[in-house]
Amino acid sequence: MKDADARALLRDLFDAALAAARPATCLAPYIDKLQPPRGHTVVIGAGKASAAMARAVEDRWPHPLEGLVVTRYGYGEACRRIEIVEAAHPVPDEKGRAAAGRILDAVKGLSADDLVLCLISGGASALLALPAPGLTLADKQEVNRALLKSGANIVEMNTVRKHLSAIKGGRLAVAAQPARVLSWLISDVPNDDPGVIGSGPTVPDRTTFADALAVLRKYRIDAPAAVQAHLEAGAAGKIEETPKPGDPRLARVETIMVATPRRSLEAAADVARRRGCAVVMLGDNLEGEARELGAAHARQALDLARTPGKPTVILSGGETTVTVRGKGRGGRNVEYLLSEAITADGASKIWGLAADTDGVDGAEDIAGAVFAPDTLARARAKGRDPQAMLDDNDGHGFFGMLGDSLVTGPTRTNVNDFRATLIVP
Repeated sequence: MKDADARALLRDLFDAALAAARPATCLAPYIDKLQPPRGHTVVIGAGKASAAMARAVEDRWPHPLEGLVVTRYGYGEACRRIEIVEAAHPVPDEKGRAAAGRILDAVKGLSADDLVLCLISGGASALLALPAPGLTLADKQEVNRALLKSGANIVEMNTVRKHLSAIKGGRLAVAAQPARVLSWLISDVPNDDPGVIGSGPTVPDRTTFADALAVLRKYRIDAPAAVQAHLEAGAAGKIEETPKPGDPRLARVETIMVATPRRSLEAAADVARRRGCAVVMLGDNLEGEARELGAAHARQALDLARTPGKPTVILSGGETTVTVRGKGRGGRNVEYLLSEAITADGASKIWGLAADTDGVDGAEDIAGAVFAPDTLARARAKGRDPQAMLDDNDGHGFFGMLGDSLVTGPTRTNVNDFRATLIVP
């Protein structure tokens, strides 16, 4: 297989994964089945896909509605009846804080005849940044930055976020009672746990203040004094816990997963099989250090390359972590991919792609990258040391230098990381 053909196939697989999670596609059957309430329909939401989800609702819902959703800068959509606010991600800003406050106010005072339609996707944790009483936005920003650099996984990060918030961890649904709350979720987390997606603003929370304190201790995070005091007061029972499973205040809450990483990986697998490839599906919930996973997948690819047969694609999803030690322009997908390329060590039969389905790998407006058999040689010809760049967490610098970055622009969806390795024996 020619290099151009291999790269094109990998991109087609990624595009198929994205298409399966487009809000206009995955929401349509749920919108069409939804019956209008006797009272008002209030649409709220947050996340990188939330504006596109709101647009899909507007386009297919002929009945009266109103609402507000908050999305990442650059991810907005032109809506007529639902207000779209853009704010910062992954570190929250004042626009996100203000929007979260307005969303909380919008669901208060409703009746049992009203419907709250909540549209949540990945990124909602940062975008719904409403600090708990006694905390400031600056407190949350500091903790968020520390968590992002710590190597904590998404479950751990959101355990902390829920217990520093006035809106997450089921508190938004409590505020909306007695209205019916229907949440449509696009999952970006391993195992599709609704309590983790966007820190679960409308679902019960199984974690505690004590769990949040344990996360800070585990990663040696020196939190602001107000944050430490807040969590300690909660652990001592002096602050009300988040609503737990079985809480009667959540009796009228329904949660539906409208798009998942697994469905996107299956869409990519279908394309690979139609192109004559065997598929090795490793799962949609892989976690761990990005560079370690990349090296492990390269070793698996090297084993497959030594076995005669037809081309094979290894597919996986999930959300890896990066423990930041260097000063480079990182991102978990390019960290994974650079490690995979180094371990593959120029093998003539292996190509790889890794990207975030939201179009942003880390803080960069770059979705990910592609590597090929000649990637390391081209880098060395430019006088660059791939291992040194990995040690500096400089995956974006590495692939950008070679022109191998994958730039999609805002995808307006988010089903987490997508990884594909192509082996052509």
